[in-house]
Amino acid sequence: HKVRMRTLVHKRKIIERLSGKKCGTLLDIGCGTAAFLHSMQQAGWQVTGLEPDAAARQRAQQLYQLNLEPSEKLFSLPEKRFDVITMWHVLEHVHELHAYLRQIKELLAPGGKLLIAVPNYTSHDQVVYQQYWAAYDVPRHLYHFSPNSMKELLALHAMKIDRLMPMWYDSFYVSMLSEGYKTGKSHVARAVVNGALSNVKALFNTCQCSSVIYVVLAG
Repeated sequence: HKVRMRTLVHKRKIIERLSGKKCGTLLDIGCGTAAFLHSMQQAGWQVTGLEPDAAARQRAQQLYQLNLEPSEKLFSLPEKRFDVITMWHVLEHVHELHAYLRQIKELLAPGGKLLIAVPNYTSHDQVVYQQYWAAYDVPRHLYHFSPNSMKELLALHAMKIDRLMPMWYDSFYVSMLSEGYKTGKSHVARAVVNGALSNVKALFNTCQCSSVIYVVLAG
């Protein structure tokens, strides 16, 4: 829970810095029970959330009084509406990958930013765990991305990566899950070492980080 709270604050600071705004319009796609969306609303942002799971939408209403919309609402939102659009570990689950990206581009306001966070199958922790790497998460993850494949995908939609940012905690979480898949035991100490080694390598090359935030510009 402490990591979660630190992550929420970190995400807000990233968005404020990248957008140059202390408040603006934000769309979060695949927002779960809306903890992130709530934190942004508390900071003064005008928020919209899309979530496919009805139970999660109901929970968001109970916890935060946020009325989330089902995912298909994406295709009827007003164009040029959002200063920032976020997808935190969501794109790998999307069935209509190209349709989503086409629509997201239309929804961004001029100068808007798209933030996509996904696991990186070219990370050091994937090399360590290989087929046991938890972030493959088959069959829930329909796609697996590397920085190169993300660049090529976005180029198909006339979008480009402005920068890559690391998600440091993910290497530890993924390594802990992967240890369980590989050995049937938790082996926390070994997972921490492997997660830390992955982060050390990513210090010098974000392309090797366990999970990467891609900051994307339209056009």
